[in-house]
Amino acid sequence: MRILVAIKQVASRDSQLKVDAAGRWIQEADLAFEINEPDAYALEEALQLKEKHGGEVIALSAGPARASQTIREALAKGADRAVHVEQETEGFDTLVMARLLAAAARTEKPDLILTGLQSDDLGYGQTGVVMAELMDLPSATIIMQVEKLDGRIRVKRELEDGWFQHIEMPLPAILTIQSGINKLRYATLMGIKKAKTKEVRRLTAAELGVDTTPVAARERIYPPRRSKQTVMLVGSSREQAAQLAEKLKFEVRVL
Repeated sequence: MRILVAIKQVASRDSQLKVDAAGRWIQEADLAFEINEPDAYALEEALQLKEKHGGEVIALSAGPARASQTIREALAKGADRAVHVEQETEGFDTLVMARLLAAAARTEKPDLILTGLQSDDLGYGQTGVVMAELMDLPSATIIMQVEKLDGRIRVKRELEDGWFQHIEMPLPAILTIQSGINKLRYATLMGIKKAKTKEVRRLTAAELGVDTTPVAARERIYPPRRSKQTVMLVGSSREQAAQLAEKLKFEVRVL
């Protein structure tokens, strides 16, 4: 089974983020970057499926040259090879990113495509399902378990209030993987050495014939405003306690 895993490079979680001069994104010059954590779970699921059933795992990433660091990390963990759509993606919306990934995925003809549920930076949670629409493939989201059948897969989806849904799907298909589905592995020293010799196929949007004109634009980002306010509770002790409980429940939302 040929499994394609879409991975994204994002700023590391402990980075100190600052808005850039244009006010539309963060300053990236001095940031450290890492693989998007939900995508790391998608990669882990792909590697475990390969270990059970054989086949090939291909990492796919769209991003600037620095994304090669994240691609090498995926290769070091066990991906067999990679495809890098080397493209500046700042300002791209979900549709443009999905077009890039879908066009690159078509060249590989995978049996299964996995993505993380969402990205740590923007958190739209749309890329996988938009890819499925563009590629006319069945898809399912918030996947907790994948079982390979004869020419099909059976998946377990997480729903609300502790409920789950089990679905059988034909292949090829696209799944968005829920974080925490498995325990993530670390790259071994041998894996890091092997990653240096594994194939990374580089493509561009022009070569794929993808229009990178976004249909949505990010106008402004800014840190959340912080404010303090003192509220005096009046009345008897019983009345004050009732007012406090109401505020904790409906305003602070801690009860």
